[in-house]
Amino acid sequence: MSTAEPGLRERKKARTRAVIQQQALRLFREQGFPATTVEQVAAAAEVSPSTVFRYFPTKDDLAVLDDHLSLAAAITRTFEAQPAELTAMQALRATLRATFDALPDADRAARIERDLAMLQVPELWAVNARLVRRGLRTLAELVARRVGREPQDPAVRAFTGAVLGVSVQALVDGSGAGTDPMAALDEALALLEAGLPL
Repeated sequence: MSTAEPGLRERKKARTRAVIQQQALRLFREQGFPATTVEQVAAAAEVSPSTVFRYFPTKDDLAVLDDHLSLAAAITRTFEAQPAELTAMQALRATLRATFDALPDADRAARIERDLAMLQVPELWAVNARLVRRGLRTLAELVARRVGREPQDPAVRAFTGAVLGVSVQALVDGSGAGTDPMAALDEALALLEAGLPL
């Protein structure tokens, strides 16, 4: 019994932290980062301001997305498990479909909201630019291993840059009501895979 309690306690703390940050991101998108107060975040998350500060010592910490709904480990595992005969793009598309299909609907929606907030709120983009760079570096390492090149290879870097570009565009295009950003991303990557025929 004593070993189960810390696990439950940690899960509850992780859920509380996630809800606080999710509500903060929603408010940042709706009214801007400067206009959002910790008190508003606390009210939206149905916790006290002191609870917010327990998890996020400053308001700026609410904008740091390193651990919030991270898919890095799942994407890495799934990409590395793709059949060797797939091209890098085929493996990436299969990985993204599998990773997002495995998410519960609420987590999938929250992850899309997280990424939209990072694109739409300048303060979030500024704080999390290193997260984007780290994602590009990880993708370059995964692709390089698959194709037997170095991560600094110009072709690998062009691949990762193109993926980032179409990912941002697909997320923006697919953010309207009734649209699916992940379907838009898969379609954009399919065009990229086909050489962007125009």
